[in-house]
Amino acid sequence: MDIAFQKWQGAGNDFIIIDFRNLPSINWDQKLVRSLCDRHFGIGADGLMLLSQADDGDFMMRYFNADGLVADMCGNGGRCMVAMAHRIGIIGHKTRFLADDGWHEATVVNPHHIQLKMINISGIQRVEFREEGTYGYALNTGVPHLVLFTESIEQLDVDALGRQYRYDARFAPDGTNVNFVKADGNRLRIRTYERGVEGETLACGTGNVAASIAAEHDTNAGFSRYHLQANGGDLAVSFQKRGNEVSDIWLEGPATWVFDGVIELPSIA
Repeated sequence: MDIAFQKWQGAGNDFIIIDFRNLPSINWDQKLVRSLCDRHFGIGADGLMLLSQADDGDFMMRYFNADGLVADMCGNGGRCMVAMAHRIGIIGHKTRFLADDGWHEATVVNPHHIQLKMINISGIQRVEFREEGTYGYALNTGVPHLVLFTESIEQLDVDALGRQYRYDARFAPDGTNVNFVKADGNRLRIRTYERGVEGETLACGTGNVAASIAAEHDTNAGFSRYHLQANGGDLAVSFQKRGNEVSDIWLEGPATWVFDGVIELPSIA
């Protein structure tokens, strides 16, 4: 069976997106998704997304990590899906869509720049790592994240350290994404180890949101907007924070079409 797809990237975080509205039923099991995301034997991506009909909204977004497992949300992926929906004429410059973590709004600033509203956050937990002599913040921005602050971010072995914290017993059984952040006021340098990719990615949208909120929670500096530099590009996060309650969260940044393609599913399934 031949299936059409689009390849998109947001700040280097890359995705396969499939318009699933008029396709026959397909079993999107872990093996199939992993084979499509494989960078040597498939299309290659950090994740795969399905765009389908929503009963009350413009569309529904289903997200799979590169390991083939479903995740509730992906910030960079969400922006790319909005850009794709605009490209194929499903939406205009405003949209409301459903993801597994709930409803989202988005604005198409231009075809390559998207503002995406994220879910509200009601809990930010400080986590102590006594053996390492450090601490971090755990919070869920659609998926779980741990944020750790460091001054030596460029020298870090993100894959090794990220794997260590990702599987920490406090985050069992599913583990967590891990973000390493160097803060300079409301400007953050960030590197992320993504659960499901099991390695460092060029950017992570939900991680950028987590890092911004954790930075404000740590310093109480009074910033409501943060600018972030990831390996793959720049993003911005704005929000309103009152204690542990964070609302009106917007993730803003690039969403870039890479190419259209067609692949025969049985050949790699």
